[in-house]
Amino acid sequence: MTETDTSTATTDGEVTDVLVVGSGIAGCAAALSAAREGADVLLLTKATEPDDASTDWAQGGISTTRGDPDSLKDDIIDASDGTADPDAVDTLVENAADAVEDVLVDTLEVDFDEGEDGGFDYTREAAHSEYRILHVDAATGTHILRPFLNYIDDHERIEVRQDTAALELITAEGRIHGVVSDAEPEGHPIYAGATVLATGGIGALYGRSTNPEGATGDGIAMAALAGADVEDMEYVQFHPTAYDGDDPFLLSEALRGEGAVLRNGGVSESFDSEARKTESSGGERFMEDYHPQGDLAPRDVVARAVETEREETGAVVLDVSPLEFEAEYPAIAEKCRNRGIEGDEIPVAPCEHFLCGGIAVDDRGRTSLDRLYAAGECARTGVHGANRLASTSLLEGLVWGLRAGEDATGFDPEPVEAPELRNRDPDLPDRFAAEKFTRLTRTMDEYLGLERDPAEIARASAVLRRLKGEVDAYVRTRTTRSLYELRNASVVALLIARAASENTESVGCHYVVDEERPPRA
Repeated sequence: MTETDTSTATTDGEVTDVLVVGSGIAGCAAALSAAREGADVLLLTKATEPDDASTDWAQGGISTTRGDPDSLKDDIIDASDGTADPDAVDTLVENAADAVEDVLVDTLEVDFDEGEDGGFDYTREAAHSEYRILHVDAATGTHILRPFLNYIDDHERIEVRQDTAALELITAEGRIHGVVSDAEPEGHPIYAGATVLATGGIGALYGRSTNPEGATGDGIAMAALAGADVEDMEYVQFHPTAYDGDDPFLLSEALRGEGAVLRNGGVSESFDSEARKTESSGGERFMEDYHPQGDLAPRDVVARAVETEREETGAVVLDVSPLEFEAEYPAIAEKCRNRGIEGDEIPVAPCEHFLCGGIAVDDRGRTSLDRLYAAGECARTGVHGANRLASTSLLEGLVWGLRAGEDATGFDPEPVEAPELRNRDPDLPDRFAAEKFTRLTRTMDEYLGLERDPAEIARASAVLRRLKGEVDAYVRTRTTRSLYELRNASVVALLIARAASENTESVGCHYVVDEERPPRA
């Protein structure tokens, strides 16, 4: 899918040792690690506020090993439907304790919640066999990212440049030499000894997502267009418990980990209702019918069960009455009250949450292209396989960000000819991008969502190919950030459709509806 236009080019630009693109936990970790090795680092981000990064939206917490890495490894592989790469999981669990202690506890001094004994208040989430998750209320990402950004912004070797998007990778003979950005002067090249992509996820491709609106898959698209390998793109994870209404938000799995339960809208003739009647004024608990772990089953199982029950009984709610909801989860409770939810039953529905695949990397974050690295959600490390275990995304971003940043040092920048981007047309492309983005999200929601049908995947592929062709025609002659975000989104959407069409087996969060498959046990 290589697509670089060098008909007119320039070597004028700026130079840095390591260029990091993205300002979530993975990007911050990469910048910190590279700077510790003595490199000068430029961190580039299109974000203007911390909550433009998915890390800031993370609720539940960050998983640790608590001295038992083997147990965490087993849970990760089980949650992945047996598809996680054992070597990648080893890398994660063997480096988890040191990374959390060094960066989050000692360097940033994150104020994780404590128990009555003064030690950390570890919690548990779905598909975890132990209480091992560090958290701050249910707003852990905010309490990690904001001090992290402040710390690296004050670092003498790191420059953080906000509101600046990377538009194209600069390539020459299979090597990455930096990026072309949308900074002034327009099409400004930034050359680097090595480049680390940490651009986050793809939530903007779907109508309902727990991601910020800027999650357009930029890093994945730029890497794929430059010729980098991507893998596991069909594994788009849907979180089972997002608020079912306008302006959806995540209801952390920590709620179910501490006792909240899912209930349907009433009795369904499809099930043995006598086996699961409750004293709730609402509907009935149902997850035991789908998986032995009940409400704490893996995410892919719970998400499909919630959708099935919504279709059959009209609604699903998360009953938080077993909790001290207001006291224990004030941030989530406030969001509920702001939406007029006064009782203990919160309407929920599955919502796009996380891409388990991405740019293929090794245990140091190295991609298939020389001097290009990736970390965080845009990278496919192999840890998650077909389905991610709760509260492992922050840990993966931290561990791989640190390893990628360290490995990316020691290369000399080599300015080469960089693509010169076209003139800006400030009005038409933005209107065009908004219209086409609506078409893209509608296609993804309808054909590449929680469940997939081979015929519908083929229809999606046809629609997305036509859309990408229309977008390419504009990108060849005009430059705006929104137009490049649309291009990136269309590239990633096609990669998802292609991977989904090639994988005919239901596994993890890729569920093929015309294949007979019993619930996971």
